[in-house]
Amino acid sequence: MTVDAETALAHAPPGHKDELRLWLRLLTCTTLIEGEIRSRLRRDFDTTLPRFDLLAALDRAPEGLTLGDVSRRMMVSNGNVTGLAARLEVEGLVERRARPGDRRAQLLRLTAKGRREFARQSAAHEGWIAELLAGVTAVERGALFRLLGHTKISVRNALPPEPSA
Repeated sequence: MTVDAETALAHAPPGHKDELRLWLRLLTCTTLIEGEIRSRLRRDFDTTLPRFDLLAALDRAPEGLTLGDVSRRMMVSNGNVTGLAARLEVEGLVERRARPGDRRAQLLRLTAKGRREFARQSAAHEGWIAELLAGVTAVERGALFRLLGHTKISVRNALPPEPSA
């Protein structure tokens, strides 16, 4: 078994580097879950997590998104999105259309085939997450969700303000 940084600090005395230990635990959980999801997407659908994420972003925006919007939502570069979108377009899962009122801007949308494929993948994804978190009770999930919400607010408040556009 690989020893991650969080496990390496597990025997530190209580109160010793708590913030660092918490961050490492969050990172470890995320890495474990993400690695398993990547593996299952590859095994069951011959796809990648970035492709799944792009389809998910488009599924939440049936009117379509510009490549820039997708890039911001996925927190990746426009170049990464352009390449992904081109491959998904060739496969018939997404389509590009001119934005109404602005023919220069292209909107990316799921095709009917893309909606069907994403529905299959997202149903499996939901089941995988439930399976991976099955050892956490509903009460524990609720408490964890609330605590992580508080953590998210704390982190956002500690960040410098974003520059105005």
